[in-house]
Amino acid sequence: MYNPQERTKPEGTVCDPVSLEIIRGAIAAAQSEMEALLERTAISAFIREKKDFYTALFDGNGVMAVGSMVPVFGDMTGPVFDKFPADTMKPGDLYWYNDCYGSRGAVSHSNDQVLLAPVFKDGKRCAFVMSWAHFADIGGMRPGSISPDATDIYQEGIIIPVTKLIDQGVTNEATLSIFHRNSRFPEQSIGDMRALMASVEVGVKRIGEILDRFDAQVVEDALAQLLTRTRKLVRAKLAETFDYGTHKFTDAIDTDGHGNGPYKMRFALTREKGADGEDRFIFDATESDDQAPGPVNFLMNRGVPGMALGLFYLGGDPAQVCNAGGPQALHDVKLRQGSFLQPNFPASLGMRGLTMMRVLSALNGLVNSAGGRAPASNSAYVITIMRGNYRDDAGGLQRFLLADGIGVGYGARPDADGIDAVYFVAQENYPVEFLEVGYPVRLRTYGIVRDSGGAGQFRGGCGIIREYEILAEDLLLAVRIDSVKNPPWGIHGGMGGGTGRVTVNPGKPGERILAPLSDGNKLVKGDILRMETGGGGGYGHPFDRRLDAVLEDVLGGFVSAEAAERLYGVVMNGNRIDEAATAALRANRPATRAFHRQEYVDVLA
Repeated sequence: MYNPQERTKPEGTVCDPVSLEIIRGAIAAAQSEMEALLERTAISAFIREKKDFYTALFDGNGVMAVGSMVPVFGDMTGPVFDKFPADTMKPGDLYWYNDCYGSRGAVSHSNDQVLLAPVFKDGKRCAFVMSWAHFADIGGMRPGSISPDATDIYQEGIIIPVTKLIDQGVTNEATLSIFHRNSRFPEQSIGDMRALMASVEVGVKRIGEILDRFDAQVVEDALAQLLTRTRKLVRAKLAETFDYGTHKFTDAIDTDGHGNGPYKMRFALTREKGADGEDRFIFDATESDDQAPGPVNFLMNRGVPGMALGLFYLGGDPAQVCNAGGPQALHDVKLRQGSFLQPNFPASLGMRGLTMMRVLSALNGLVNSAGGRAPASNSAYVITIMRGNYRDDAGGLQRFLLADGIGVGYGARPDADGIDAVYFVAQENYPVEFLEVGYPVRLRTYGIVRDSGGAGQFRGGCGIIREYEILAEDLLLAVRIDSVKNPPWGIHGGMGGGTGRVTVNPGKPGERILAPLSDGNKLVKGDILRMETGGGGGYGHPFDRRLDAVLEDVLGGFVSAEAAERLYGVVMNGNRIDEAATAALRANRPATRAFHRQEYVDVLA
């Protein structure tokens, strides 16, 4: 039985309201400072430029008190407590792991390294701080450690079970050397680990300062109050959205890269009265499809659905913090062992990001199916992994690894367009200048994919076109694109988003289209690689879109004149709208249904 309230304590009245808000701001500032230090001191581009890292602070019982606004967190402290009981911990200790299965999905692919340290005040354990970052290469079958070719997790790099990395200030250098020896780029690995350790160190220092100022009991009570605040808010919002009974939604990813799929996730959320007369909310994903041979399995921690729903309901409110209150709002989370959301060891997990992004969209669909106002579906961010050799200034061959994440379009919202060209949360695309200085590629084109955003009263966000000229002598390419066969859905008349594709040497005699989830694609110097990413679904009937918004989209290159007429009922005459022709066209309003994915349907199944 899932127990999201383990290790919690009821709040009292030790912390007054003013101190509560000061402490809330202080812990959020400490968490942000940890991220800033990590960003500025890491070596690898994936951390420094793309910002694939997260930090969090926990109370003395290991319950998350504040974290990054990322809905993939699970129970990060539980795996450590399983091996090292909290009461045995000492000041100066630091714990490390990347073992997905050993952490019950708290970390969901092996490249992500987790460091956790306790914080003490007057000999009492009062808090924990955590830093987590994606390391570029940790061994495995391919440079970058992530590949569509993988069929088990051993092919995805070295696995670190929960380990005491520092014992009361003394670092286990032998363990670190084993880890770095398994990387093809050990200098990056060493630098990134130092940055990660420094991030935790500054977190311990800042939380210690808060404890010095406010006293441990006051801080403990403040964290308990913040948890209760979030839990109550999320439960109230769930009650506003979900009537009594069971609400269901189904979504799918296309393939696992090995010819299998689609893989469907089937979610249900039940609201019922408990024996005590209080509402209970139960999330159930047990009807999801079986695990995949390829690496798209997502070992979903049981805290993820509540965290994602919690962040949706918090809605960016600066008075709130991202904490365990979201997961605590759900009374039970049911997953089926052997499904692709709870795969059996040693199933590969490296490309779980595809499934994770579709899980988040499916949760939006679940909210919408109950009458809520969540966004339409988004595309899953695209990854290209280029490995090969280039000639340095002296003419010698040097190897390189470029893992480039590319933005996509996000789903339209009930009262606003979807966001264009977004990677994921606070992460970023590599700047053109950085790419060309650091890697043997030249960027020929970088812009918006016209007509990729789903049509609607509010348009889905558009995807990106990114065209590289290869300057390396040789290159092996892995690509990761989803939502080609099952594009992002639109809602309430909004249409589905566009799909992505990968083309080598477009418009030339040797033009070829690559499989959207594939590895081992060979390119050579002078080849052109064109990446086009998908868009988000639209929201509301396209004929209800304001004329000035359609005109702005056409003039800005987001929507073609042809699509404006065909989808929005807006006739262009040069750079102006033909209002008479538009009025006549919009008078014949096409019928719509609840969802749109290639066609209008009442239910996605």
